[in-house]
Amino acid sequence: MSPSTPRGGRRSNRPQRPDQATRDVHTPDGVRLQKVLAGAGFGSRRVCEDLIAAGRVSVDGAQVRELGVRVDPQRAVIHVNGLRVQLDDSVVTLALHKPAGVYSTMSDEAGRPDLSQFVADRAERLFHVGRLDAETTGLILLTNDGDLAHRLTHPSYEIGKTYVAKVEGRVPRGLGGRLKDGITLEDGTVKVDKFTLLESTPQASVVEVVLHEGRNHIVRRLLEEVGHPVTQLSRTTIGPIRLGHLKPGRTRAIEGRELGSLMAAVKL
Repeated sequence: MSPSTPRGGRRSNRPQRPDQATRDVHTPDGVRLQKVLAGAGFGSRRVCEDLIAAGRVSVDGAQVRELGVRVDPQRAVIHVNGLRVQLDDSVVTLALHKPAGVYSTMSDEAGRPDLSQFVADRAERLFHVGRLDAETTGLILLTNDGDLAHRLTHPSYEIGKTYVAKVEGRVPRGLGGRLKDGITLEDGTVKVDKFTLLESTPQASVVEVVLHEGRNHIVRRLLEEVGHPVTQLSRTTIGPIRLGHLKPGRTRAIEGRELGSLMAAVKL
């Protein structure tokens, strides 16, 4: 029987003695770990106690199983089931459905429509992660988390992005294989991770392309190179984040488990 479980099977809420707690993460004047998790949306305190007892919580890289451990929410790095828990309320990450005709900048020097109009009511200074050309619609991330933004755009993390494109002509069988093998463009070879034909007629086709390349206009250039110029293009995912049913011009907060999965994708 665990030292924290008295006879009868019910756990005690009494703080653990120093020799029972995880010494390298315990902060005596901090907040109880289960309270921190409950405040982050992982359920009631009892549910969070069960997560801790099951060994599904780590603090600063150390697994914590004992109740009574206290942490500093502003400093501790906490993971639940391997997913990072964002505890800093000042850090914001949003998903935006960029409409056509909007430029991927927070301030356009030429006065053209930009992303700032969609977050004008927010106090945070946000910046965009990645770009879409003016006529491409779909998912863009806005954040004030510099570390997250850097990793999402750094090629070493190879974050996959999904695009749905309407192209000219009927797409032949075998095109997906060619794209996966690699197509040579003027600035180097491009390989797609996945290619799916969604619809096809003699006049036009709809395809889904997954790749982790970040070069300018890469999807348009790639499909034009193989004889199928793009007439409509939308980005539907960035890593684990999906556009879903978010309407053009609207934003939604990325938080909780969804944010944790995004941070896990870039090893935060």
